[in-house]
Amino acid sequence: MDSDNRNRQIGRRGFLAAAGAGASALAGLTAGTARAATPDPAITEVQDWARSLGDGVAVRPYGNPSSFEKHVVRRDVEWLTASRESSVSFTPLHDLDGIITPSGLCFERHHSGIAEIDPQKHRLMVHGMVERQMVYTMSDLKRFPGRANRVYFLECAANSGMEWRGAQLNGCQFTHGMIHNVMYTGLPLKTLLDHCGVRTAGKWLLAEGGDASLMTRSIPLDKAMRDCMVAWAMNGEALRPEQGYPLRLLVPGWEGNMWIKWLRRIEIGDQPWHQREETSKYTDLLADGRARRFTWIMDAKSVVTTPSPQAPLAGKGPQVLSGLAWSGRGAIKRVDVTFDGGRNWRQARIDGPSLPLSLTRFYAEFDWAGEELLIQSRAIDDTGYVQPTKEELRQVRGVNSIYHNNGIQTWLVRGDGQAENVEIS
Repeated sequence: MDSDNRNRQIGRRGFLAAAGAGASALAGLTAGTARAATPDPAITEVQDWARSLGDGVAVRPYGNPSSFEKHVVRRDVEWLTASRESSVSFTPLHDLDGIITPSGLCFERHHSGIAEIDPQKHRLMVHGMVERQMVYTMSDLKRFPGRANRVYFLECAANSGMEWRGAQLNGCQFTHGMIHNVMYTGLPLKTLLDHCGVRTAGKWLLAEGGDASLMTRSIPLDKAMRDCMVAWAMNGEALRPEQGYPLRLLVPGWEGNMWIKWLRRIEIGDQPWHQREETSKYTDLLADGRARRFTWIMDAKSVVTTPSPQAPLAGKGPQVLSGLAWSGRGAIKRVDVTFDGGRNWRQARIDGPSLPLSLTRFYAEFDWAGEELLIQSRAIDDTGYVQPTKEELRQVRGVNSIYHNNGIQTWLVRGDGQAENVEIS
């Protein structure tokens, strides 16, 4: 038999053996070690999961992740809050890819636990300096024209807040996980305000939630009319209870505390209300004792999610650095990364949509021979704003605040691939 025929007539077992050899060779390259080109039984042999039928669709009326992904969960830091009703849970950024956060993994912040509200009984009242004071049912809201779908990030003002005095929490999930990014469905707030007829003297609105804390925040009317929304769905389904079901306010690009959950009331006025959450809380205490207030915008920020303390390098050889960048002022224009603590920077590769006021995914491929790395990322948005170092922030703001820390994060990757949260001078 000539060689061409012999090659064409390679059998199934020979093909699988060749495929196993190829896979072993690639695995050896990735791990930086040589391996024998022998067939992998996982490829050549029929496995247990292929010997019987799987569950039918009726067994799982609502889908769940694979049991092999059970480690991908929100986590909390119990000592951060006084009780479980006032709690924080962090998105596992290091285990995710792309830009959309799965609904079941979205960051949560509660002030009085999770309100369970019957949508049939829920009402939204709009009153104050308006021509027509209105009370809307959920059915009313969903009949309005102009329904919209928007992808936005929501970031707590206290995200990375433990890092003002130096590296504290050892994990990307804990230093940066008070954030999520989803597609919301709802109605522009302007549609409702126009329907009610805001009076000329109206310059501010007060948004109030329907949980036991009755969370309230003052919002300038021009922001409300520009891009705020009332939303009843996220990622194609109804809001989760922990995300404000059945209705929440969206304040794109601004601190998450203003995104009032379980939204029940909007009042129009001529000045801010100076509620607790905008006086004693969510203000930035400076070194001289003064405090910055109404610092709503979440400035450009980024973080490398892999490698990071919860996502170490598995072996030497080709690697893919992955991370997220975002800005409350617009869209991310560029992300730079460094492997030597800022001595040398290179431009990362942005992939997927880079939407305004949304998370943006970036990558950087590199080869690793086991040397120590000091990994950082630096975001630049389309306004020209460049993400600062932590030291640059401290020179202006001191270390008394816990809010609006958008400084550059550093991961030290050691020779065994493990990573640690560090700071460099």
